[in-house]
Amino acid sequence: MSRYRPPAPKSSPYITPEGAARLRAELDRLWRVERPEVVRALADAAAEGDRSENAEYIYRKKQLGGIDRRVRYLRKRLAVLQVVDRRPADTAQVFFGAWITVEDESGTEARFRIVGPDEFDQAPDYISMDAPLARALLKRRPGDEVTLELAAGRKTWLLLDVEYEAPRT
Repeated sequence: MSRYRPPAPKSSPYITPEGAARLRAELDRLWRVERPEVVRALADAAAEGDRSENAEYIYRKKQLGGIDRRVRYLRKRLAVLQVVDRRPADTAQVFFGAWITVEDESGTEARFRIVGPDEFDQAPDYISMDAPLARALLKRRPGDEVTLELAAGRKTWLLLDVEYEAPRT
């Protein structure tokens, strides 16, 4: 069996200013706070002697490797991300950063924001612009319907509202 994994599909390079700030803060925290702590703990564990049976040493090496991988990923990703910090010319149409209200066939309304693939897990009402529903809604206007083929069958949504301001809670 081969260890080959096909490369991940390219994700969209767009991000909101808030998402970019979160990624920069994570990179800073990993590099300035967590990594030095792990390096100190690793040095202490290495000083204890035999490294082959030292569980603390092995754990800290894996932890350091995980931090270094995440730091490399964040540095590369932040270099290619494009921060979208302005509203589109036509605010009645769905574009990146829009707050969307949709209604499904059963009359259930849902509200969410279309964000970049690096930040959709930051809030429960964020969806990635690479998600099938978001892709179907892009460039649509209120009153338009979109239909998607899902594993559970065909589902239709009606676009009710498009906003580019923070949601009112």
